[in-house]
Amino acid sequence: MKADAVTSAKKLRIGLIANRSHQDAPNSALVQLLHGGGPALRHLQAELVIVGRTLDAIISHGLLESCPAVERFPYGREGGLMKLVSRVVDKDPARAVDAVIYLIDPVDPSSVFPEAHALKRQCVIHRKPFLATLASAREWLELEATASGAATDHKLNPTFELQNEGIALIAHDAMKDSMLLMAEKHFALLDSFGHRYATGTTGGLLNKLAQRIKGEEAGKNWVTPYLSGPLGGDAQLAELVLDRQIRRILFLEDPHVARQHEADIQLLERAARTVCDFSQVISEVTGADRWLTLLTQRVSRQA
Repeated sequence: MKADAVTSAKKLRIGLIANRSHQDAPNSALVQLLHGGGPALRHLQAELVIVGRTLDAIISHGLLESCPAVERFPYGREGGLMKLVSRVVDKDPARAVDAVIYLIDPVDPSSVFPEAHALKRQCVIHRKPFLATLASAREWLELEATASGAATDHKLNPTFELQNEGIALIAHDAMKDSMLLMAEKHFALLDSFGHRYATGTTGGLLNKLAQRIKGEEAGKNWVTPYLSGPLGGDAQLAELVLDRQIRRILFLEDPHVARQHEADIQLLERAARTVCDFSQVISEVTGADRWLTLLTQRVSRQA
């Protein structure tokens, strides 16, 4: 095992864990991730902090060579996931993780354990990518690798033909200004999507922005607005995700307030995790801005 070696130079450190149903089968999400994303991991020379049983599965599939460097964490039942939460917030760059890939099976009981919720919440608070689906992990690795000079993965090209793609744009009240600033900054990219969807108030604000940029008539239906989140808009968008009409969900969350419709928010995330190989959720501002920037670059390289 190439494990446990940490070089003096700072490298990208990625926490990795997969629920059991995403580990064992020859075509599991974990196997697909390391087969498809292995070249990107090697190009990035990423250090992987891997929770016990997930590392066991990688070894059993003969895929350890896809992992440039490994730090083994305990099994989940021994606190491995809890330790990973601690590494998200750690101030020491030699110990902290810069991103987390947690391949979540929405029907696995451990996916609703407190440490699983805390892991996602702390990633949002500390502005680190939280990648809970195969689709999100593959795209993130592709964007980071190509941004640092790697060749594009042509197998992913269809997913970057944005004229055929749908995106959902959602923001909590405290994040609506951030959403508008981000949408204006990346308007050309968002405008290239075939379909844009949003919940209630966010949709209205985005259409006003589009009218200011494109003109009153051309911009008035720039996004298709659904109900507000508390009234069921998240559930409406979840159906579109399950029908594979929405691949990317930009959902800017405010992690510091109690949310009465928390179940609806979780429903939308659960829908994305149900179609693990297709859909993804991006939840925090800094990561979302970088994602849109790198997505623009990747689309331009393909054009």
